[in-house]
Amino acid sequence: MKPLVRLLFFLFQAAVVGLAVAFVAVWLHPALLGGRGLVGAASYADAVARTSPSVVSVHSARRVRPAPAATSEPSAAQGGFGGYQTRQSAGRQESSLGSGVIVSSDGYVLTNYHVIKGADALQVGLQDGRSASARVVGVDPDTDLALLKVDLPNLRAIDFGRSDDLHVGDVVLAIGDPYGVGQTVTNGIVSALGRNQLGLSTFENFIQTDAAINPGNSGGALINARGELVGIDTALFSQSGGSNGIGFAIPVNLARGVMQQLIANGRVLRGWLGVEPQDITPELAKAFQLQTTGGFIITSVVPTSPAAEVGLSPGDIIRSIDGDAVANSREALNRIAGKPPGTLVTLGGMHNGKDFNVQVTVAERPVNSSS
Repeated sequence: MKPLVRLLFFLFQAAVVGLAVAFVAVWLHPALLGGRGLVGAASYADAVARTSPSVVSVHSARRVRPAPAATSEPSAAQGGFGGYQTRQSAGRQESSLGSGVIVSSDGYVLTNYHVIKGADALQVGLQDGRSASARVVGVDPDTDLALLKVDLPNLRAIDFGRSDDLHVGDVVLAIGDPYGVGQTVTNGIVSALGRNQLGLSTFENFIQTDAAINPGNSGGALINARGELVGIDTALFSQSGGSNGIGFAIPVNLARGVMQQLIANGRVLRGWLGVEPQDITPELAKAFQLQTTGGFIITSVVPTSPAAEVGLSPGDIIRSIDGDAVANSREALNRIAGKPPGTLVTLGGMHNGKDFNVQVTVAERPVNSSS
């Protein structure tokens, strides 16, 4: 039996050593696995191949007054948009370039509002070399989104993911047409979620990423490692105008809801009270003898607005909506905007130091207005 045991032990040792050598060889040379590699040497070629036909360039042209030739749009020290512009003063025409995403096989293209704002003509260019003029279906400046329509056959619609499934540290890729050099893919991770108060749009809930986003990327796709759309690339934060590893994308869950309303209504319907809110700072809480900083103070009321009709006035403090506490003015804005026009809501708060509750019927929110 001993020779048999020694033989089995020898074969076991040989197998272990062989596996170890194979593992090291594949780790150092991923091409041995057909180019796919192991963790740390992964390829996202399949995800890009599925997605890139759905990402387009968006060229816009508008007539302008004569201006200095060849300039780019403002950089982004405070968070600028990632579009790219050139000006031709002789022809009194300004051209700008952004990106877009095909979201349906019948020709709907989602992009940023700032990419097409004021355009007299729009042209969409596909990865396969085709191009077509586009018309505007609807715009939503409050989220910086716009929906276009092109008439072309055999369009590849992008696959939608869910932005609420994202986690900080997840791998993401940005696809667009930076500086007009052609379709480009950059990769990085989700750096942060829920970024707001950047001053880029009214309703902000940005995905922050270090995937390079440069001028021209605006309106392009932010995808996950499976090739699913998780965001619309929108802005970069930069002192120089180029990528510094801080870019922002609109979450696909928000973009999809806006898109559906633009298709159905040509505009986005949001609730509106007609008040100008201000967050309650510790100093204001002390001045008003408040125990907490939750809620917001009304600083002005729009005449004939729903708020004015029920007697709300400057100095009133709103603490809750439909019985649920609100933390600040931004949360209140989002919750009211999420109510369909005509919805009856109950506001709770304080007036002249006394608690009150009042019912208000929200109206349709005007573009770029307050709460």
